[in-house]
Amino acid sequence: MPAAVQEIRIQLPHIDLAARVYGPEDGQPVLALHGWLDNSMSFALLAPKLQGLRIVAIDMAGHGYSGHRAPGAGYQHWDYALDALMATQQLGWDKFSLLGHSLGGIISVLIAGAVPDRVERVALIDGIVPETSEGDTSPQKLGEALLAHIDLAAKKKTIYSSIEQAVKVRMRGFMPVSRLASELLAQRGLSPVAGGYVWNSDSRLTLPSPLRLTRAHAAAFVDAVKCPMNLVVAEQGLVATMPEFAKFLSTLDLDMQRLPGGHHLHLDDEQGAQAVAECIQAFFAKT
Repeated sequence: MPAAVQEIRIQLPHIDLAARVYGPEDGQPVLALHGWLDNSMSFALLAPKLQGLRIVAIDMAGHGYSGHRAPGAGYQHWDYALDALMATQQLGWDKFSLLGHSLGGIISVLIAGAVPDRVERVALIDGIVPETSEGDTSPQKLGEALLAHIDLAAKKKTIYSSIEQAVKVRMRGFMPVSRLASELLAQRGLSPVAGGYVWNSDSRLTLPSPLRLTRAHAAAFVDAVKCPMNLVVAEQGLVATMPEFAKFLSTLDLDMQRLPGGHHLHLDDEQGAQAVAECIQAFFAKT
């Protein structure tokens, strides 16, 4: 019978993070980072299937039970990277591995490329680098982001009359998920308010990025990773179905497996979670 999941809080100088902890205390330390608008329940099916690992799955800032950033602050990739690295220090980990899905995978690669001496392995699920753009589009992108930030003040969160309604809407989101996945994310992602429920993620998470990496930047971070890296690609997910990602992947030398399923294949059902677990377990078993 699997050990009970532990709930912890990691207090950083600038923000308080919530996390779920799986596995034995003497297991290999692994920081798990979820995707955009998800939370640590993203690993609820997968983490218990991974043996010998001490997995700390955090709610990234602005998600789940973690704190929201202060007024005027933002949610850029490097902000998440700093949170994650500071969290490992609070946990007492000199060296650690990373397990990232989607946005969490992107942040994992940035960390592993930036501080390669700290990271032992990187396991990625349908995410490796962010969407890129070249320098000539930067003024337009910044303008769009600034105006969207100003406009956000006048917008209110949608209130759902019931948990069921919120779950159904999440199932049809930008990246559709199964009912099981939506229900699991809702356990940690909904808060009661007058009139119903709201997703408790910070509204600023929906703002467009004011600055994107170029293709050269993205490639440089991947090239700077010195530890073993494995990528699970969902055949109906984000990486396989976007031409930019597919072209980029063809230039990389890394372990990669393709599995049937959508972007949340590790959370949509037990079968998908088991298939991903087998890939990741084999990757961590390699010497």
